[in-house]
Amino acid sequence: MWDDAFPSFLIGLREGLEAGLIVSILVATLVRAGARNRLPQVWLGVLAAIALAMSFGAVLTFTAASLSATAQEAFGGTLSVIAVAFVTAMVFWMRRSARSLSGEIKEKVTGALAMGSGVLVVTSFLAVGREGLETALFLWTTAQAAGESAGPLTGAGIGLVLAAALCWGLYRRVLKINLTRFFTRTGAVLIVIAAGVLGYGLRDLQEGGVFPGRTAYAFDLSGSIDAGSWYSTLLQGVLNITPAMTWLQAIGYVGYLAVVMTLFVRGVRTGAPKRAVGETAAAGAGVVADAPEPQSAAEEPAPRGGRASAAGGPEPRAVVGGPQPQAQPASGAGHPGPQPVRAPRRRPGWVIPVAVIAVPAVVAGLVVAFARPKSTGGETVAVSETECGKGFTAPEPGRQTFQMRNTGSKTAEVYLIDPSSNAVYGEVEGLAPGTTRALVATVTGGTYAWRCVPSSGRAVTSASVTVAGGGSGAQAVVPVSENDLAAPLKAYQAYVEQGLATLVAQTRTLDADIAGNHLAQARTDWLTAHLTYSSLGAAYGTFEDFDKKINGRADGLPGGVADKDFAGFHRVEYGLWHAQTAGQLKAPARALADAAAGLQKAFPAQDFDPGDLPLRAHEILENTLQFELTADTDEGSGTNLATANANLAGTRELLTVLKPLLTTRAPKLLPTVDADVARLQQLLDAGHRGAAWTPVEQLDTVTRQRISGATGQLLEDLAPVPDLLEIRKSA
Repeated sequence: MWDDAFPSFLIGLREGLEAGLIVSILVATLVRAGARNRLPQVWLGVLAAIALAMSFGAVLTFTAASLSATAQEAFGGTLSVIAVAFVTAMVFWMRRSARSLSGEIKEKVTGALAMGSGVLVVTSFLAVGREGLETALFLWTTAQAAGESAGPLTGAGIGLVLAAALCWGLYRRVLKINLTRFFTRTGAVLIVIAAGVLGYGLRDLQEGGVFPGRTAYAFDLSGSIDAGSWYSTLLQGVLNITPAMTWLQAIGYVGYLAVVMTLFVRGVRTGAPKRAVGETAAAGAGVVADAPEPQSAAEEPAPRGGRASAAGGPEPRAVVGGPQPQAQPASGAGHPGPQPVRAPRRRPGWVIPVAVIAVPAVVAGLVVAFARPKSTGGETVAVSETECGKGFTAPEPGRQTFQMRNTGSKTAEVYLIDPSSNAVYGEVEGLAPGTTRALVATVTGGTYAWRCVPSSGRAVTSASVTVAGGGSGAQAVVPVSENDLAAPLKAYQAYVEQGLATLVAQTRTLDADIAGNHLAQARTDWLTAHLTYSSLGAAYGTFEDFDKKINGRADGLPGGVADKDFAGFHRVEYGLWHAQTAGQLKAPARALADAAAGLQKAFPAQDFDPGDLPLRAHEILENTLQFELTADTDEGSGTNLATANANLAGTRELLTVLKPLLTTRAPKLLPTVDADVARLQQLLDAGHRGAAWTPVEQLDTVTRQRISGATGQLLEDLAPVPDLLEIRKSA
């Protein structure tokens, strides 16, 4: 939790200290002007600013909750980028304005005293309100990044409490803080944190479909870094640096950090005047702590003939209460006598307090009311073996939210279906007894029913309802059963078994090459065998421990390439391309051949989950993008493009066996995918000259980006396959 808390702690401390300094200066100015009776107006403005910030946070939360999953990503990403802009502006503004903050605020207070109580309320409200809105926006974005963690709110609370304590100490002259140094150092840290928030926001915008390239990774270390380790959690929580980042994220993060930090550091070096050690660095702190007040109008000599106080100065009331009425000339000599003056009608004292507190809440309520989408929202639908769909009535067309409550005694899955075709419009999986979860679906004209599938027992389908009207909504997905995938699975198993037979023969040839000290031939035979294995990508999930023995990587091993557990193709590759002798390679080559033979023997009895087929259609090329097109797995042969080509062949084979199911569910998908495959194949072929492949690291930047971009586009177009062919229980 504390890794999520630190960014919010820092923003709470900094923004709280800024707002607290402003309030302290307001209070100190009024006290020194003898206007303590105006202090409630300052606190009223502060309270109104807090109400506005909280209302703003409520509006953000509701707005996000009322959107679809994709729209939520886009909304959150947009607000993250806006939050970064606000924080960046705040960091530079505070560094520039800290020294003149006191004077500016005192000028505003002096003017407010002369103009009336309402202006003083507005002055304090505006001074604190900006900090409150910035804090609410930044905390909302960090809370979104942290998920369900309580860290952001905890950190912000601690930061605000500490800021309040520091401001009290400054006001009571207990503390002296070099605020210029404080805001400079925390500003630098906030810039680093804001870079992470920007990266997180850009990722959300990619997930929301605003920007392309959500599968084009600049790096992906998730296979070699434990995402649950303390250091990984710390980096993700504090800096929003994740093991896998897209090119857009990485460019945004590095670009923002380089530009903004450079400008910030340059401004610090050129703009900060030299000060004596121990001197308060900001005028704001000086006013609150111990800096002398500049001479004000109240301390100027009284004009000749004017009234003076006992101390020789003018009456303070002339400043506090505003301008005094001019003396009336004596009656006579053609001048009329004093005229009666009608006392101005005074409004009740409770009007302003109620208005400034109520207005933000009312505005927030109106935003919530008018932003609410057309939705029944509150309709609760029962899920159980006996009450499936109880409470379900024909909804209005449009986006609807159904509250699915499991009233039974068994965990269940529930689907909103078209009863005529069993096509699924929406689903909730793993709904535990006694719990309620929301299911969001876009309803158009047609017939709808609920299907409840308990963890044990038969599926139950509710009575159907008919919705009148037309419109376009999300396309329903015809469910797939294990029986539907039985034929594709059988065809693919036959493909794998044939590939394993070839692999065993090829690894034995490689073993014989090394045993006979024919290392040049071994390099050729190594690539042939490795490409055969790489074309069997869809079966990785069923190879169990054999995959580590056959195709293990050095990443993550304590000894790296010298580790005793480094085995398989990449171990032999390292030796063949790093001048190791045949004697050094005999044992690894023999172990590789034995592992291939063992896999061939074990495979028929291994459990090949039918649900793996749709998943692998996407995951094979994810591994390609992560490991091959980054040259992460290159141990010297420079054949990552050849491996990528083999992965593409495996994906093509997989799509061939899944084609009958995909054609009926998404007829436009396969033509698009086929075009993507052809484009990527053409780019890979360009890197192949005879028996030689161009190493990834020797590709020019444009070519490398084209290959990665084509792979990313193919991945995006393949992304719907797992959802389209997900096995859904129907009985």
